[in-house]
Amino acid sequence: MKKYDVIIVGAGPAGMTAGIFASRRELKTLIVTDDIGGQMLSTTNIENYPGFKKIEALELVKRLEDHVRHFGVEIVRDVVTGVKQTGEKEFTVFSKKNKYKSKAVILAFGKSPRALGVPGEKEFSGKGVSYCANCDGPMFKKMPVAVVGGGNSAFESAHYMAKIASKVYLIHRRNEFRAFESLVKQVKKLGVEFILNTEVKEMKGDKFLKSLVLEDVNTHKRRELQVSGVFIEIGSEVKSEIIKDLVKLDESNHVVIDDKCQTFYPNSNKIRPGVFAAGDITSVPFKQIIISAGEGAKAALQAYNYIHDIETKGIVADWSTQH
Repeated sequence: MKKYDVIIVGAGPAGMTAGIFASRRELKTLIVTDDIGGQMLSTTNIENYPGFKKIEALELVKRLEDHVRHFGVEIVRDVVTGVKQTGEKEFTVFSKKNKYKSKAVILAFGKSPRALGVPGEKEFSGKGVSYCANCDGPMFKKMPVAVVGGGNSAFESAHYMAKIASKVYLIHRRNEFRAFESLVKQVKKLGVEFILNTEVKEMKGDKFLKSLVLEDVNTHKRRELQVSGVFIEIGSEVKSEIIKDLVKLDESNHVVIDDKCQTFYPNSNKIRPGVFAAGDITSVPFKQIIISAGEGAKAALQAYNYIHDIETKGIVADWSTQH
């Protein structure tokens, strides 16, 4: 089993920036992630990231990945299933494919797309059901698709798919939107058909998705809509199951951190040495790419201090009771 100085869980802006700064401090660094880019993949363009008035999301993700790999950070595409402390200054990160050991861990896996939770959704995930139009949109060229949601992400996806698909439906359970009015107007001009006051109740197909069962929220009448793909854009949530016994969480399941990105033991105000967190997974209130990147840098620098007993002397953890 390979051993590392620091393992970073997640490869969004926080995780990748943490990788850069950890590697620059000559820490042997591993990033374990099920995707590269995180929530940046859910949007088309990113504006006002320092140095770029506007840049395509996929381009920024590529630049960040190239930067990380330039410093020799190892990236493994895998799904983390748990993190445990297994010794003094030793943590084990468990994944579906393997397990890895390190002296410190940085949690930076952000938020995950929220699912509708309707019959057929899991069965057709990757077979017509998607949570990222930027990632999967090109597969539905000249096919009818639907976008579910009423916020900016939903409208950005509809805007993007209107240029690719043969027909785009935007399904929203209300009659009003949370998206910017300017974006709503742009999407209307592209001929996207709005299906309002409507919820998706089921997804049907055989090997691939073929239709959605829709229900009017007022009349409760149902009908089927024939589509080849559906993009779910109803927000995101923190998947806290793998860390709920590792660190302290707030009422929204965000990881509670201090100003150095240090975490705490569950249900305690005692700092948990060796476990750091950064980005949208944390209790930091502002969810912006530049803020996540900055927090990732802080987490990496503090991990270096921890590993080398800088500024962390005097903190003693009874790890034997934590696994």
